[in-house]
Amino acid sequence: MNLNLTIDPGIDSGAFLGHADRNLKWLRELLDVHLSARNDSLRISGEPAAVSRAAAVVAELQRYLRHHPAVDREQLVAIVRRTESEISGDATEAGPDESGALDVTARGQIVHARTEGQKRYLRSIAEHDLVFCEGPAGTGKTFLAVAMAVSLLRRSIIRRIVLVRPAVEAGEKLGFLPGGIEEKVNPYLRPLLDALSDMMTFEQIRRYMASDVIEVAPLAYMRGRTLNESVIILDEAQNTTPAQMLMFLTRMGERSKMIVTGDPSQVDLDRGQESGLIDAHRTLRGIKGIAHVRLEKSDIVRHRLVQNIVQAYSDRNGAGGSQGGGKSEIG
Repeated sequence: MNLNLTIDPGIDSGAFLGHADRNLKWLRELLDVHLSARNDSLRISGEPAAVSRAAAVVAELQRYLRHHPAVDREQLVAIVRRTESEISGDATEAGPDESGALDVTARGQIVHARTEGQKRYLRSIAEHDLVFCEGPAGTGKTFLAVAMAVSLLRRSIIRRIVLVRPAVEAGEKLGFLPGGIEEKVNPYLRPLLDALSDMMTFEQIRRYMASDVIEVAPLAYMRGRTLNESVIILDEAQNTTPAQMLMFLTRMGERSKMIVTGDPSQVDLDRGQESGLIDAHRTLRGIKGIAHVRLEKSDIVRHRLVQNIVQAYSDRNGAGGSQGGGKSEIG
């Protein structure tokens, strides 16, 4: 069977075909069909069922490229898998599988939840548009939120990732740092970029940031905006004030998700200022559609000493704390 399709003039044909037609070569391997392109036409040849499946994948690829500057092999594989799932009727909302694994790799390994608390965290993000996650350092609050955002972006469920942090000092003053305001703020945003760089190449991140698909910004830059079809992650939210938290939460637009992460035990606000994260937990408790997830010391997945350090400081401060897995409170 032969099928001729027109390549959408609204997308870059170079991005569609890939360097030296590598995207066509990958699709041939993945779909067991022959593909050839000439001018703005694509010819698909093969068994009828395979051609039909390939046509659906090509349509999904073109939808993806309307919002993204390019596609790599990993993203192309995700598009093929998602399209085949939709054809077979097995498609599900983007999220972790039963083992807690995502369709994202970091440092060559599949990103997956490593504790029961982390599984509940990922499932809460998949099922809710607004998720608050509290927990000590090393529990994967930020890393898993970024991984989920990357998964949703690659599935074309959202069009943008917006990573936000309050620029609050932890014992040092911004004024003592060299450079202008952008150079002063960059160190506060570095942890978000570090998480992102584990899952994408530098070139991918550069392209996405240049085309505004990925934005990394201080919290103050959010005022007056409405963010549609986005995943917006607010990191270190314990260092917001209640007014800043309200401003941030009201930025949510249509078909967007917000993930708010922080550790209430590490508030760096001036003495007497209430944390917006703690205030939001109290104020928004019980509202349907909002998930509150608490990760515990047993969910720490960094170096084994991190868990011991957190426990030692907790004991010294008389906080004690549960050793059980993460808990969810979903309203």
